Amino acid sequence: MKNLLESLVENNRIHVSEGKVASYIPELSKTNPSDLGICVVGLDGKEYGAGDFEKKFTIQSISKVISLMLALLDNGKRNVFEKVGMEPTGDSFNSIVNLEVKSPDKPFNPMINAGAIATTALIGGDNQEEKSERLLEFTRKITGNPEINYNEQVYLSEKETGNRNRALAYFMKSNGIIDGNVEEILDLYFRQCSIEGNCRDIARIGAMLSNDGVIPWSGERVVSREVSRIVKTIMVTCGMYDASGNFAVHIGIPAKSGVGGGIMASVPRRMGIGVYGPSLDEKGNSIGGAHVLKGLSDELDLSIF
Repeated sequence: MKNLLESLVENNRIHVSEGKVASYIPELSKTNPSDLGICVVGLDGKEYGAGDFEKKFTIQSISKVISLMLALLDNGKRNVFEKVGMEPTGDSFNSIVNLEVKSPDKPFNPMINAGAIATTALIGGDNQEEKSERLLEFTRKITGNPEINYNEQVYLSEKETGNRNRALAYFMKSNGIIDGNVEEILDLYFRQCSIEGNCRDIARIGAMLSNDGVIPWSGERVVSREVSRIVKTIMVTCGMYDASGNFAVHIGIPAKSGVGGGIMASVPRRMGIGVYGPSLDEKGNSIGGAHVLKGLSDELDLSIF
């Protein structure tokens, strides 16, 4: 496996020159566009990595999977999907038109920004500090990494420049989609996007989901099989933004990307995969990471279809 991963990384490094790092969040523009790495975590607990798989990055929208799991644990399926839909969208992840014209009653799904903000608003806690700590502790548990933390510089950069997300949040507040203090909800959302990890960390999340909610290395169940199924299904239909259909056809693995360059993938009952490559395509997905996943899926016949 390690030889295969090393070969895939080296053979696909050429593609990183085809994209660009995210610049609308100033702190993300400082990343090295040539980075590319992958880690695979099997359900037997064995881990294999290649390339820049130990390099830290902020997980950004991969955190939407984490907040969705917490919201489902805290509120149940019915209450969550009263506030946010579960349908894919052909528009960009931060579209305002999508929310205002096509679906003013609730965001299309939890993987676009509006839907993720609505999901984050459902995380339980008596105050902002408790909600933030619960999110962090849950992430530490499902990654098996007690050192996981927020990247303060990226958090502040997102908070300073996140005006599109503010527009989405205040629109949803005016329509009764979200309750509570909008700025506090946004602050928690910006924090969750700034969670910092590496390929191993997100591969472990993918492995837990592939094991139907049970952590492979400890045997502890953290979410129900139903929650795991819901999350993986939404990852298939919505996890790669408006490129989700193309990704499903050509790669066929439940996955969630982030503009920090990460892609977290979960192959049911087989493995979790984490890739990192901050050079992004026009949809906001890691261009080198997608090519590495395509090669791995083809080589090991990982498509679920």
